[in-house]
Amino acid sequence: MDSTQSLPGWHTRAVVGSMLLAATGYLGFALWSGWQEVLAAIGKVGVLGVAAALSLSLANYGLRFIRWQAYLRAMDHPVPWRPSLKIYIAGFALTTTPGKAGEALRGVLLKRLGTPYPTSLAAFLSERLSDLLAVVVLTLFGLTVYPMSQPMVAVGAAGVVAAFLVLSSQGLLQRLHGAVTGTARIASLLRDGLQVLLQARRCHTPALLAGATGLSLVAWAAEAWAFHLILQWMGLDVPLGFAVFVYAISMLAGALSFMPGGLGGAEFAMVTLLAWQGIPGPDAIAATVLIRLTTLWFAVGIGVPVLSCSLDK
Repeated sequence: MDSTQSLPGWHTRAVVGSMLLAATGYLGFALWSGWQEVLAAIGKVGVLGVAAALSLSLANYGLRFIRWQAYLRAMDHPVPWRPSLKIYIAGFALTTTPGKAGEALRGVLLKRLGTPYPTSLAAFLSERLSDLLAVVVLTLFGLTVYPMSQPMVAVGAAGVVAAFLVLSSQGLLQRLHGAVTGTARIASLLRDGLQVLLQARRCHTPALLAGATGLSLVAWAAEAWAFHLILQWMGLDVPLGFAVFVYAISMLAGALSFMPGGLGGAEFAMVTLLAWQGIPGPDAIAATVLIRLTTLWFAVGIGVPVLSCSLDK
């Protein structure tokens, strides 16, 4: 696959298509909720408050980048931090694809630097698994407070356990990889998928798993804290533990929905839980829109220009 020729296609189909769809849907949600409430919330939070929320989002991205570099090193394909950081940020442009699958575009850009596709895809898969594990752990802050969320958390936890069981079965993966023969496209895809899983195993040694999990927990807790601060600055009395729970369960709901960027699922969960806590509907919607603008859409906003520059090279 010629990466230099494949990038424009990715740009047209993935970036433009997914972003327009997601942005249109989000604009509709914001207009439906009422821009007056959102603007009022921004006014209460203030410039410094918005800057603080954006800074915590940057901390999230930075910690996840450190984890990304650790995964690449573990698979014997380290990349200098400057070009790797540009590629990592460029991937945020495709955060609004279902399950964030578009972030796998980083593999196309890394191929220019000699990183094989199985390696970059294994790093991407490991990232998603690490994020899921961290979010599931953070939901424990309020699981007893809101028992109705327990089935969703159980599904997320079961997914984590199943993934680790698969990755721990090196012998089985190797036997399956050797057993898949033939030149048919389905056989080739199976071999490639098994090769990615075999590579991903190297990202989940005990030491690296502990370090990556710690980075993931702090990264997602930073954005959850930003959510708590926004609620506080809006004058809404929500305990820190419950705010962390609401943010984490909303991210889990968005991930399980497989909607672009978790759109719809995450927002519905946030608004519902805040309303359950007694927050007035307009305030709950405004806080939800504001935190998503300073997290999800901030990532997209910094990713698009970096990706555009990468495509022009």
